[in-house]
Amino acid sequence: MTVRELTRELVSIPSHENETAAGNDIEEWLRRETDADVTRDDAGNVLARKGTGDETLALVGHHDVVDPTASQVRRADDGAVEYVLEERDGRLYGRGAADMKGAVAAAMLAFRDADPAGELVFASFVGEEVGGVGARHAIERGFDPDYAVVGEGSTGYSSPGVTDVAVAHKGRRGSTITARGTAAHASEVDAGENAIYRATDAVDCVRDLEPPSVEAAGERLEGSLVVTEIEGGTAMNVVPDRCELTVDERTVPGERAELERVENLEGVEWTVDQDLPPMRCDDEAFAETVLEAAASAQSGTPELVTKPHATDAGWLAEAGTECVICGAAEPGEAHTEDESVSLEVLERCRETYQRVAESWPA
Repeated sequence: MTVRELTRELVSIPSHENETAAGNDIEEWLRRETDADVTRDDAGNVLARKGTGDETLALVGHHDVVDPTASQVRRADDGAVEYVLEERDGRLYGRGAADMKGAVAAAMLAFRDADPAGELVFASFVGEEVGGVGARHAIERGFDPDYAVVGEGSTGYSSPGVTDVAVAHKGRRGSTITARGTAAHASEVDAGENAIYRATDAVDCVRDLEPPSVEAAGERLEGSLVVTEIEGGTAMNVVPDRCELTVDERTVPGERAELERVENLEGVEWTVDQDLPPMRCDDEAFAETVLEAAASAQSGTPELVTKPHATDAGWLAEAGTECVICGAAEPGEAHTEDESVSLEVLERCRETYQRVAESWPA
């Protein structure tokens, strides 16, 4: 089976509401095509292991996808939802082609064909698109490879068409600032405490904070901090007793903006709603090995780069795994109405993964 055929098979299986069918397909393929120890945990993650050694390398992906658009689905005669697949100009179009069933297919084939230098693990997680549910579940139950190549997109970062190796990415912390006051009739302003005024004081505090940054891959990985929503008040003639703000913070490895400072303001509370960890690879030898494998698999010259958004590599790195990201998706492809992936680049990824598996641990 080729990477094209396997990608088409995986992408055709709906997995935006329930990943079970896609997980079944991956599990059955691994059991049929390999002699590996294949398991399925109670979250739905599919794991396979082969080879032996003191250190473990994992090829990591996820088989859940975001909701498809109307043009990406059709109804079968029995009423079931099917994903629309199109292939043209060397690219496969369909929900999940880029993010990231194509890279999962490449990793499956590399896992099957590799004669690994150490213990080799394949892992396809559920729930990446909703906060890393599957990765967190696996980590909590002992999934702890020494190294991992995560197949999220790294193509087209240094130059168009080149598959790079990302050694760091930002995280995301989403939080809510709640300002409380005392309601009063708007004709008696001094009888109340205006929660919106307290909230605007919190906004000023956020604007004064310096987003953190760190050095990674020879460049500055810059965090960011922005107020994204505000809601407060009940009527035009009432001094509001409550106002809420949401804050989107892009975090960097080892650093956070000091958002807790807003709680020094009277009547203001701060709550973290989501905290997706950033990632940075601190093992230069591992990063260079993956870079060399990627260079050998293509005519272009890949570079070590950084990514702007969070992936399951963040959860793995937080747990102690040295991670890099290498995958076929290009900036602007994931989650789009015309999501697609280059079949040539998928074959490149398959070759890269196999080369890494056969050379690392060194």
